[in-house]
Amino acid sequence: MDLKQSWLCKTPIAHRGLHNEEIPENSLSAYENAIKYGYAIELDVRLIDDGTVIVFHDDKLARMTGEDRYASTLTLSDLDNIRLKNSDQKIPTFKQVLDFVDGRTPLLIEIKNEGKPGALEDKTIELLRSYKGEYAIQAFNPFVLEYFRHHAPQIKRGILSALFKKHQLPSFIKRYVLSRMLLNNIAKPDFITYRHECLPNKYVNKYVKKYNAPVIAWTTENQAETDKVLPHCDNYIFENFIPQEK
Repeated sequence: MDLKQSWLCKTPIAHRGLHNEEIPENSLSAYENAIKYGYAIELDVRLIDDGTVIVFHDDKLARMTGEDRYASTLTLSDLDNIRLKNSDQKIPTFKQVLDFVDGRTPLLIEIKNEGKPGALEDKTIELLRSYKGEYAIQAFNPFVLEYFRHHAPQIKRGILSALFKKHQLPSFIKRYVLSRMLLNNIAKPDFITYRHECLPNKYVNKYVKKYNAPVIAWTTENQAETDKVLPHCDNYIFENFIPQEK
C-alpha cells in the first residue's frame, strides 16, 4: 500500500472525533459527527483494571467526567455509571467504537501505553483482527511500535513525536532520544505524526528523505495553523474548528 495515496494522507483527521461544547471528545456522538462531515477519526485506547480496552485519552478521569480516580482502576461495569462532560455519553469500549464506526470512516488509533508493551497491544490486535474498516495505529512509545512490528506487521504504524520541552518530559535523555526519534531503527514507523509547531525540522526531514514516509501534523486548532503547516506535511489532525476545503 502506498500510504501517500491512501486515506492517511487524503482525509483530514478529527482529533478524538469531531467534538465541541455539546459533544464530548472520544464519544460515540463525536465519532458520528466526524463521519457526517467526512473526516477520519483519531482516538485513544487504554487498558482498564479488568482487561477491557476503552477509548479515553487521559490517565485520570477528572477533566472529562469530574471523578477523582485513574482510568486504569475502572471495570466494565463502572462505565454504565459515568458520563462524559455533563452529557448522556458514556466512555465507550474499543469494541463498541469498532462496531459503531463499522468501516464508515478510517481510524487513527493511538496506543496509550508508556510502559512495557503486551496486554493492551495484544487485545487491540485481537479486536482489530476481524475489523473490516481502514485504520492505522500510532504511539509515542517506540517500543509499542516495535511490538506491533513483530506481532502484527500488517498494521501500519506511526511514531508520535515533537520537540519536547522540559515541562513535557523532565528527563533530558528521553527528550533527546524521543524528539530526534532515535529509536526509529527498532520502531520502524511507516509514518511520522509530529507536533505542528515543530515542523519542519531536520529530524523529520532526515527520516522522510531516507524512507519517503508520510508526515502527519498534530494538532492544529484553527485554519491559520493548518495553512502554515500544510507545506511541511502530508495530512493533519485537527480540533476546535471545521477546516476549509482545499
